[in-house]
Amino acid sequence: MSRVRIAVLVSGGGSNLQSLLDQIHQRDGDIVLVVSDRKDAYGLERAKKYGIPAIHLEREGYHERLQHLLEGAGIDLVVLAGYLKKVDPALVALFKNRMLNIHPSLIPAFCGEGFYGIHVHERALEYGVKISGATVHFVDEEMDTGPIVAQEPVGVVTEDTPKTLQQRVLKVEHRLLVESVRNFCQGRLQVCGRKVRLDKGGNDESTDQRIG
Repeated sequence: MSRVRIAVLVSGGGSNLQSLLDQIHQRDGDIVLVVSDRKDAYGLERAKKYGIPAIHLEREGYHERLQHLLEGAGIDLVVLAGYLKKVDPALVALFKNRMLNIHPSLIPAFCGEGFYGIHVHERALEYGVKISGATVHFVDEEMDTGPIVAQEPVGVVTEDTPKTLQQRVLKVEHRLLVESVRNFCQGRLQVCGRKVRLDKGGNDESTDQRIG
């Protein structure tokens, strides 16, 4: 059986992309395309080191060109790995339950418009939370509202700064995203409404939609 063809969208350094390159690429799936909305995104350089097409798209006609690239490459799964641009609804519909995003909080906390990067951790500490974490979810038409695939908590300590909390959450992001992409590639994710279940094997006569 052929491996899942993966496209990764990035806006910055691409450390989550690097985790996928190290642990998923040419194993559970093949990363065949990396696209960025920012010309200086280091994630593009990471992809080039592996001989993977790495493309920066200009603002004009962005959504149409991105869809053309993904369809032309025969993409099975799109992964948003530190990607800050809102995805066009037409593309979300095209890749329904086939587009994953990683977010540095326990959704539905500290998510949505304006919650990205270090800003998430600044707001979490300002609010005084005792637990933060990371979430992988399927992308829907709104921002950070799609069905949750996986979550993992990260404790907050008194001495935390936004930067130290970000660093600890990022380590969890790397692991959680790899696990979620692997489960997708192995066809183990099942979606039923807002719930995503992990198929651990055996017969399941539910009405869930198995994907991957």
